[in-house]
Amino acid sequence: MSDATTELVITRVFDAPRELVYRAFTDPDQLAAWFGPVGWSVPRDSVTVEAKVGGHQRLTMVNDEDPAQSSPVDATFVEVIENELLVGEQDTSAIPGFGGVVMRMRLEFHDEPGGKTRLVVTQGPYHPEIVEMAREGWASSFTKLDKLLG
Repeated sequence: MSDATTELVITRVFDAPRELVYRAFTDPDQLAAWFGPVGWSVPRDSVTVEAKVGGHQRLTMVNDEDPAQSSPVDATFVEVIENELLVGEQDTSAIPGFGGVVMRMRLEFHDEPGGKTRLVVTQGPYHPEIVEMAREGWASSFTKLDKLLG
C-alpha cells in the first residue's frame, strides 16, 4: 500500500509530573509494565531503550491470548530533549500492511497546572483505514499508564 498519508494526533493529560510521564516512556521496566493495548503485554526482556539522538527503543508486544501474534517496535530516536521531547522513526517494511513507510512518532511533554502533564502524541503516516485502530490502541495503553502513574 502506498496511501499512508494520515497523521494521528492524540492529546492526553496525566495526573503526574512531566518527569514521571517522560520516564514511563524511557525506563524499560516501566515501558514493559504499561505499553500496548489491553490484551497485549510487553515481555521485559524484549525492551531496550537508549534515549539519545541515534539511540533506540526496541520492544515486542505479544497478544495475551495468542502469543504467536506479536508486534515489534524498533525505532531510532532522531530528537531527544529530556523530560520534554522524544521523536523516533521506524522503518515499517517488516510490518504487514504498512508498505515500508517510515513511521514517525513525536511525543511532547508539557507541564499542566496541579503537577499534571499534557502529552501530545503525533504519529504517522497511517493508512486511513487503520488510524482509528491506532487511536484506540493508544487510548487502551494509556489506561494502563494511568494506573502505573497513580
